[in-house]
Amino acid sequence: MAKDGGISRLQKRFAALPRAVREGVRPALLKSGNEMADTMRQIAPDDPATDAPDLKSSIEVTGPGEQTPAYSQPGGSLTVPEFGVAVTVGNADVRYPHLVEYGTTKAPAQPFFWPTVRLLRKRVTNRMKRAVGKAVRDNWGSS
Repeated sequence: MAKDGGISRLQKRFAALPRAVREGVRPALLKSGNEMADTMRQIAPDDPATDAPDLKSSIEVTGPGEQTPAYSQPGGSLTVPEFGVAVTVGNADVRYPHLVEYGTTKAPAQPFFWPTVRLLRKRVTNRMKRAVGKAVRDNWGSS
């Protein structure tokens, strides 16, 4: 039997949760993702060229069960798990977010993605804990 780090046990526990509890967490997930995306749009640098595709408009929130845009950073095209939300930057037209975030030999780094994640991590974590607790309390005993 291969060890999976407890993932199968966690998946069984999630499967045992009532549907109402799982649906009760979804609004908090999307609110957190949208808050992160809005903050990233505020922090991201403006594009100097007017004819260049816009970095800020390529920031997208992908909800549970949806597919992220192709060529997005981080991750590229992937399906978001049921209890997750993805905030990605980039698309088929904007393929340079990693160069802005980390810099190049000719351009300094202008980080906007990871500083936002670090800034909002505690707030999002607390929101999710409250949402899970409320969903469980509201649906205690239902199947």
